[in-house]
Amino acid sequence: MREQELLKKAEEASQYAYAPYSHFQVGAAVLCVDGSIYTGCNVENASYGLCMCAERVAIGKAVSEGKRRIDMIAIAGREEGGAFRASCSPCGACRQVIAEFSDENTRVITGNSDGEWKEWSVREMLPAAFEMEESNESL
Repeated sequence: MREQELLKKAEEASQYAYAPYSHFQVGAAVLCVDGSIYTGCNVENASYGLCMCAERVAIGKAVSEGKRRIDMIAIAGREEGGAFRASCSPCGACRQVIAEFSDENTRVITGNSDGEWKEWSVREMLPAAFEMEESNESL
């Protein structure tokens, strides 16, 4: 799947964002290694710590359907009613969750389907990710 197509799906998912506090709508689209696609949007809460980012919602949907490997994730964000930004970088928590279900070939795309986007590998985006091997070393 091309980057622009996946970004378009992320833009479409952002329409469902529940963002009454930030007024910033984010959508994410996850392309799994088997070709399946899962989307998500941000879901805010009056208790800010309980907010869910679009990336984690999309990944959670994929995992709940038995998918464990991401090929690419696209993220699109905009001010309510505005144009999609050329980049909408994931927060630290999302970067760690993306890393959990990625490998060295996974691509992270942020931007818009008009052709403005940035791309990173997961290692570029989170160079010192906490990994399973590290957590087992302390056992």
